[in-house]
Amino acid sequence: MPTKSIFPDVEIPNVDLWTFMFARKDQPWPDDKVIFIDADTQRSYTFGQVRSTALTFAEGIRATWDWKKGDVFVIFSPNCIDTPPIMYGVAWTGGVTSPANPTYTADELAFQLRDSGAKALVTQFPLLPVARAAAQKAGLPEDRIILMGDQRDPERKFRHFTFIRNMAGTSRYRKARIDPAKDVVHLVYSSGTTGLPKGVMLSHRNVIANTMQNGYIESMNMHWGEKDGRPGDRILAFLPFYHIYGLTCIVHSTVRRGYTTVVMSKFDIEKFCAHVQNYKITFSYIAPPVVLLLAKHPVVDKYDLSSLRMMNSGAAPLTREIVEAASARIKCGIKQGYGLSETSPTTHTQMWPEWNKYLGSVGKLLPNMEAKYMTTGDDGSEPKEVNVGEIGELYVRGPNVFLGYHRNPRATAECLSPDGWFRTGDVGYQDKEGNFYITDRVKELIKYKGFQVAPAELEGLLLDNDAVDDVAVIGVYSQEHGSEVPRAYVVRSAKSKASGRSAEEEAESIINWLSSRVAQHKRLRGGVRFIDAVPKSPSGKILRRLLKEEAKKEQARAKL
Repeated sequence: MPTKSIFPDVEIPNVDLWTFMFARKDQPWPDDKVIFIDADTQRSYTFGQVRSTALTFAEGIRATWDWKKGDVFVIFSPNCIDTPPIMYGVAWTGGVTSPANPTYTADELAFQLRDSGAKALVTQFPLLPVARAAAQKAGLPEDRIILMGDQRDPERKFRHFTFIRNMAGTSRYRKARIDPAKDVVHLVYSSGTTGLPKGVMLSHRNVIANTMQNGYIESMNMHWGEKDGRPGDRILAFLPFYHIYGLTCIVHSTVRRGYTTVVMSKFDIEKFCAHVQNYKITFSYIAPPVVLLLAKHPVVDKYDLSSLRMMNSGAAPLTREIVEAASARIKCGIKQGYGLSETSPTTHTQMWPEWNKYLGSVGKLLPNMEAKYMTTGDDGSEPKEVNVGEIGELYVRGPNVFLGYHRNPRATAECLSPDGWFRTGDVGYQDKEGNFYITDRVKELIKYKGFQVAPAELEGLLLDNDAVDDVAVIGVYSQEHGSEVPRAYVVRSAKSKASGRSAEEEAESIINWLSSRVAQHKRLRGGVRFIDAVPKSPSGKILRRLLKEEAKKEQARAKL
């Protein structure tokens, strides 16, 4: 039987995103409460300024571009405190925001512009050359490119978003009529680990539901203002706003809950520590690479991080060893959560008091959700539900599950059933206490002679080796074994490099070290390769496909 959340269902208001955020009758904080602060410049928005700036922009695009319900607006920018008012302005019109990775090439951005059917694009001045080239490739007129952030165009060809206004003032506009359950508010693009990126359609109801689900858990311990003699919570935000993790968990939760959020344009470990110290940060959403840095980077010891009350890690599995190392060093709990773009994103999270009770778990199901683990069906059989404690593929159902993939009904049908079950593609299990565990992706499991090997498990163990600063494990085909075998790509530590051991000696030492800690089928029969850095997405996921491509090239060279 599917598992239902242990938490009571939360009531999800049947309204659009703008109404949910700005037309509520129970707003407890004043309009002059500071909501977003730029970490470097200290430029800020109060709650009232987010609302008024968004409304001005909404009327501006209506008047300037005859903006219509359903029109898509692409945001191509690093984290910026201008993102929320732009996004909410588009939502007021019934439009759709589609955030894009600011590291995209012109071709990659052009694909998103074309695929989404974008009618406008906002970017920052340093990214203007890429934005212009992409717009040209996609057939988007240059007068539909505008700027955000602190820099203006010195030639005044490209207007800043604050100058997109209803200048005539003769026309009065009304907020669009929106069906929260059917109308899309965000079109976010998957990372494209297999094939081209897919547009994930999230409705107003999807996003509102997940904001409410997250809020139910986090509001047990966080508050917008002073409570019990403690000042209001402050969040440090570096997770990319173009990713749904940052968009919902930070932007929407901040506006709905009234937290003060300090925004970093991108992550830097020393700046992160300095901002925690200087802004007295109490909470941060993070990713596994940051946990690793907090555990091992020497700069961490230079700063006072004592204001931190809790951090939440998502995007990829974390092992007990690395959580214990980081939390012991910075004297702060690190709880875990889980989600996907297709679930708006969060489906599971750990409770604050339980962060170190079930280390390695992603926590319990959020309110309003159901879940089950199923056999993967990779042998051609029909997937069947597995018992508690048995490994299977995770399926989830709830109001935060997406509408489908944009212009891709086939991909939608492959993972979303008519009765609302979403097949996540992630493998794990559930314990008797209702805690869920994610061990790997279905497609990333290594099949060694019939045995399944989870790369994340081996990575977690290897990170405990003094010679290893970072690591990724993939499966490579071995003619000798007639099977896939595990191979580790290791970032060698400074201590290891200073030891005088050759790369070959260190590789053999790592292989032997792991062999003494795992079952036979999990040994590194594919060897160890040393690399300068593990390739990762901005949200912290290991890009194993790049390592697999490198392994194929190595095999091809070996045959010559």
